[in-house]
Amino acid sequence: MTDEIDNGAAGSRRKPWVKPSIVMHRSGLVNKFGAVHRELWQNDFDGIPIPSLVEQYGSPVFAISERKLRDNARRLIRAFSGRYPNVQYSWSYKTNYLGAVCNTLHQEGAWAEVVSGFEYEKARSLGVPGEHILFNGPHKPRAILKRVIDDGAHIHIDHLDELYLVEELAKERNIRLAVTIRLNFETGFTENWSRFGFNVESGQAMDAAWRIANSEHLKLTGLHSHIGTFVLDHRAYGAQARIMAAFMNEVEQKTGCEISLLDLGGGFASRNALQGIYLPPEQVVPSFDQYAEEICTPLLDATYERVARGRPLPLLVLETGRAVVDDAESLVCSVVGSKKLPDGRRCVIVDAGVNLLFTAFWYNHQITPTRELAGAPEETVIYGPLCMNIDVVRHSILLPPLDVGDTLIVSPVGAYNNTQWMQFIEYRPNVVMVHPDSSVSVIRRAENLETMTSLEQLPRHLDSPVAG
Repeated sequence: MTDEIDNGAAGSRRKPWVKPSIVMHRSGLVNKFGAVHRELWQNDFDGIPIPSLVEQYGSPVFAISERKLRDNARRLIRAFSGRYPNVQYSWSYKTNYLGAVCNTLHQEGAWAEVVSGFEYEKARSLGVPGEHILFNGPHKPRAILKRVIDDGAHIHIDHLDELYLVEELAKERNIRLAVTIRLNFETGFTENWSRFGFNVESGQAMDAAWRIANSEHLKLTGLHSHIGTFVLDHRAYGAQARIMAAFMNEVEQKTGCEISLLDLGGGFASRNALQGIYLPPEQVVPSFDQYAEEICTPLLDATYERVARGRPLPLLVLETGRAVVDDAESLVCSVVGSKKLPDGRRCVIVDAGVNLLFTAFWYNHQITPTRELAGAPEETVIYGPLCMNIDVVRHSILLPPLDVGDTLIVSPVGAYNNTQWMQFIEYRPNVVMVHPDSSVSVIRRAENLETMTSLEQLPRHLDSPVAG
């Protein structure tokens, strides 16, 4: 086969040779590549051209849309406050604790939900008052608990040893401290996370409530549960709300406590493609309105009598993280090489791997070229730059041929990647935020050698690579 020659006005010019191929089109069928996306390429992020981002901030680079982040938070709050009149959103720090992300959501009225001493100190350093912080998790050291109590933050007790420690600290201060206990139970829709909190069915939760009721220094004012993560069946939240409301009414009747806070945790799914599910996220992920309807309806039914008696509705707290931030962030990366695998598949190597994309282990992230590509799509494996065999960004995706230097945009990546990423082999890159006025700010600088060695200390006899 000879190259085709164009003898037009521009003179003789050879067109690039493209290997002939026959591709069977089976439109609309489910396959291992997932849904077909209408957008074959994307050349901007939130209005900013991709080449401009890469030129100014390097590759790879994480980009966050402030506008999208605010819009998501507002949609969540609107879905719930339109159905239940006493709602408080609390941002889950472990999902993404970059300061610019946290304060964007705090400006939208979110409290802080934290699960470690580090996250608590981060929230306080950002200016969040203690009374707007919920402290969850199974590990709350004595030193940080002292500060939490003095700051007036909300403590969600996870186990009996923690209950005893909190009571001891309250006794030292000669106060009666309001606390929340975490519950776990069977919803019939999700696996029970029994490692957290006090079990309802076994009576353990009621025993804890009685223990607090009999304490001179504690009082039970809140109930918390978190039923799982990436929960696709919104009916699970209806079951959760009914069980928690029933326990609230029972514990108030038996112990005389007054519950003023019901924290239903998080777990709402984002518009991401979970591995093993071939239907597109648009078809399987519930909306905020669907989650809200399942939760608010049984809560209103269970609290009807207390409202009729003039008592206020408990504050409904939500700790949604993933569903708010995930689709507000993307990762731009560049192709650094390509080859054919022994089985005939094409593979490309990009400059961002699982060190930056921990969620690639359970998501088939949408990966989109940033320019129009020529050539027939082929099954392609996308590898990261790390010298380890498990560094796979996508195990299988249909893509046309890619050249070295081509850029790809990976999304959504806003949840858990900037908190679970690793410094391993490669430096971690810049993270930028695109603001509603189209300006761009670096919200976390790229690492360098000084960053990585700043905490190291060399013993004096090892300060040279040559033996003394």
